[in-house]
Amino acid sequence: MVTCVSILGSTGSIGRQSLDIISRLPGVRVAALTAGSSVVRMEEQCRTFLPKLAVMASREAAEELAQGIKDLPIRVSWGEEGLIEAATISQADCVITAVVGMVGLKPTLAAIRAGKRIGLANKETLVCAGEIVMAEAEKYGVEIIPVDSEHSAIFQCLMGSGSKKEVKRLILTCSGGPFYGMNREQLTKVTKADALKHPNWKMGAKITIDCATLMNKGLEVIEAMRLYRMPLEQVDVVIHRQSIVHSMVEYVDGAVMAQMGAPDMRLPIQLALTYPERLSCPVDGLDLLSCGPLTFARPDMESFPCLNLARSCAKAGGTACPAMNGANEEAVAMFLNDEIGFYDIYRLVSQAVDQVPFLAEPSLEQILEADRLARLAVRQLR
Repeated sequence: MVTCVSILGSTGSIGRQSLDIISRLPGVRVAALTAGSSVVRMEEQCRTFLPKLAVMASREAAEELAQGIKDLPIRVSWGEEGLIEAATISQADCVITAVVGMVGLKPTLAAIRAGKRIGLANKETLVCAGEIVMAEAEKYGVEIIPVDSEHSAIFQCLMGSGSKKEVKRLILTCSGGPFYGMNREQLTKVTKADALKHPNWKMGAKITIDCATLMNKGLEVIEAMRLYRMPLEQVDVVIHRQSIVHSMVEYVDGAVMAQMGAPDMRLPIQLALTYPERLSCPVDGLDLLSCGPLTFARPDMESFPCLNLARSCAKAGGTACPAMNGANEEAVAMFLNDEIGFYDIYRLVSQAVDQVPFLAEPSLEQILEADRLARLAVRQLR
């Protein structure tokens, strides 16, 4: 169990739930908090948890925060340099990476090299540079404990298992998002407000849109490949509308292990902090007698082509994955700004991936360049 935590992205959904869990864990302190532009919420968190360091995305936001907490013994920083400092601060033995997007990559690598346990909620880190990140984690003997509900479920199903050769496949479950059952014609008419109505989870806007397109599940397929060193052919997706079975592992003898629980992110967050222990958690337990029937179905790859695109990029590897991820981040931002339609997300991402020069074994710098070029391509193709 960890004793002191830094949270990258503390004012977002995962960050706030992480702090809720930390407030209930005896003896666990907060070393650093980082946020984008939510100065008011960050000030509230600073006054409650008294971190050594608080970091904002911009100098302007940092200056506003510094003025607001000038009566507290908290140092304020900003930008990528501040993020990296928060990720490597000496007091922390664990870093929860809850920032969204590629901004989490460099701080995560820095935290690994500083020997911190990683509570990984930033899937883009492994999607874009999984081989590099996992190699560094192995080199520095660092634990990466997934916070995503699906990958935490896989992690739990694999606890105590023997050789990886015993695993036949990983089965990621997917709620299907707000548009499950709709065809392509119907999906051409959906709005941003429709896409933000996830049936089961309360999450940030970007990941909620990714759930609506099923791109989120595609990103999770790639993340599972990297995290558990499994080939694409051994990572499957099934639609499970109830979000009770969070994922499964099928073994070579036909046995299937499933992790079940209420759809509450505080469960995987707490495990990332207390592993290998389990403690009482402030989440209502799963009532099997009232949760209703559990159903499973194949994903509709024709109506939701982003999932198939992600699998294609996973098969290609190299710069295809960071290009796809960067293009998707850019396209989703445009959709949230009402600049493009729902299906334009897939169109722009697939076209951008085709435009970015492919490299099979990219360096970190080449991964970052593929991300930049993909974002530029989306803006030009719009």
